[in-house]
Amino acid sequence: MNDDWYMQHALDLAAAMEGQTSPNPMVGAVIVKNGRIVGTGAHMGAGEAHAEVHALKMAEGRTGGATMYVTLEPCNHHGRTPPCSEKIIEAGIARVVVAAKDVNPEVAGSGIEALRNAGVETEVGVLEEKAEKLNAAFFHYVQTGKPYVTVKTASTLNGAMTSPKGVSPWITGKAALAEVHQLRHIHDVILVGVETALNDNPALTTRLEIEGRNPIRVVLDRHLRTPLAAQLVTDGKAPTWIFTEESRESNHASALEQKGARVISMSTITAKSVLEELGRADIQTVLVEGGQTIISAFIAENQVQRYISYVAPKLFSADAANTELEVEHTQMVGGDIKITATTKKGDASCSQG
Repeated sequence: MNDDWYMQHALDLAAAMEGQTSPNPMVGAVIVKNGRIVGTGAHMGAGEAHAEVHALKMAEGRTGGATMYVTLEPCNHHGRTPPCSEKIIEAGIARVVVAAKDVNPEVAGSGIEALRNAGVETEVGVLEEKAEKLNAAFFHYVQTGKPYVTVKTASTLNGAMTSPKGVSPWITGKAALAEVHQLRHIHDVILVGVETALNDNPALTTRLEIEGRNPIRVVLDRHLRTPLAAQLVTDGKAPTWIFTEESRESNHASALEQKGARVISMSTITAKSVLEELGRADIQTVLVEGGQTIISAFIAENQVQRYISYVAPKLFSADAANTELEVEHTQMVGGDIKITATTKKGDASCSQG
């Protein structure tokens, strides 16, 4: 087994904590001595012990002369927890293999420098690309002060993003819906526009077979039209923040806050201004599930880092006809995606009332 193998194990440990560590990064650590893993650890949440500390505790008494693999540069400052670099040195670790440097200005190479100055052999860059991809949201947040934004869309093959009246509101099937709830589970915020709140009255909660984490629900509501009876105001299942250009002193704003919503008044609502406000609140990730207007606004302002698009094998038309299709195959044609689908035999076009 080589450095790549042990580092991949550390990355897997880190990835298992996705959605739990914000605004901190996901970090995994593995300690190896005489060809055997003697300690492992992962950072489980802000304020909790770091991955290196968990691994050192597991390997207690067997750390002298050992090698530690860690997915992100060990911290070298006193924050919510003591510096990991000091603990590694004190434990007698002889060699440290780091996947990626930490972009946080409070670290930014100082952890690596401290280890080397103490005589610890330190290598950097093993599976670096994978480590940086794993913590893309953290790096973006630290470097810009704004959350990492993912836009999720669902559409039919003919581009419809909403269902006609009389047709099930769900465009995609159960498997895709389950994935969307997993996406909610790993994000700090789910964001929609007021039209979604008005037309769909959504809960915007995470519904998984296991207990999921409900993100903060954010509604962009320029003229403060969110109903007092809206589910996301009354259900108490997750915090709801409403961004508006109306005064927080208005009667409707006061009524919303009395029901538990947080009303945030801004002179002008833009994607950038909202994200800056969320960044100041230590929000690292945002999932935009809003309609076309909200999504277009985020795209126009270049405030989107990732897109996830689900395409359902069906066609919607203005007269509420719903044609189900069977996908024959998908392929890449240059940089484009080609989907070939045919109508189902014996059920070419069925109207669902």
